Amino acid sequence: MDTTYKKLPSKPVDRKKQITHWALAIATILIIIWSCTGIDFGGIKATAGQIAGAIISGIFHPDWSYVYNGTGEDLISQLWETICIAFLGTFISAIISLPFAFWAANTRHKKWYNSRIGKIVLAIIRSFPEIVLALMFIKAVGPGSAAGVLALGFHSVGMLAKLFSEAIENLEDGPNEAVTSVGGSKFNIVMFSTMPNLMPALISNTLYRFDVSIRSASILGLVGAGGIGYPLIIALQYRQWNRVGIILLGIIIMVVMIDWISGMIRKKLV
Repeated sequence: MDTTYKKLPSKPVDRKKQITHWALAIATILIIIWSCTGIDFGGIKATAGQIAGAIISGIFHPDWSYVYNGTGEDLISQLWETICIAFLGTFISAIISLPFAFWAANTRHKKWYNSRIGKIVLAIIRSFPEIVLALMFIKAVGPGSAAGVLALGFHSVGMLAKLFSEAIENLEDGPNEAVTSVGGSKFNIVMFSTMPNLMPALISNTLYRFDVSIRSASILGLVGAGGIGYPLIIALQYRQWNRVGIILLGIIIMVVMIDWISGMIRKKLV
């Protein structure tokens, strides 16, 4: 019995691919170095350790009296307002995103430039950060939760419509052709084929966007758009570290719980 093994021929080295990889690596390193040179780093302040220690001490010794005091300005009330801002902003944007999604979806029954224009419009909407939108809506409707809802709703349209359009593009044509073969109209195709098959993806993407909106709503309060961010920035300005600690703990618990609940719902949909 012959136990010798033939040596496999070595794979030829693609010099062009190798040079391309090295060029990309060198270019990336140069860009990182160039980016660092543009940062004016004045060093760590002498009081940085003291402030960090005070914040950590505040987290471990939170102001429990702020959790609920019945005034409507306590932690639970502000967290509930934050959740309401995120929910309303996501709900409004989910409804508005549907027509934009069908406009931007690249399907074989549509001219390519129609979907391209829709994608450009969505990219323009996504280019406005929530903070900038919040400042603009504060000037329009005044400070408060209404500005936060409008800012989150407007910004979420761009992202949700993009995700919805990709889900539409990934749908199979079989169910639509089946409805067409029995004499169904375009309205029947949308109602009895497209939307039922699209609904799990719509709900899953909306829940994911709601998770993101919860975090964004916590930040929008820093500029006066309602939610937990406003008492947080006040506590930071007045160095009320115990108050900062309980607010941070509340935000962490809120985000973890909502992420866990929405994750369970998404698993049931997939």
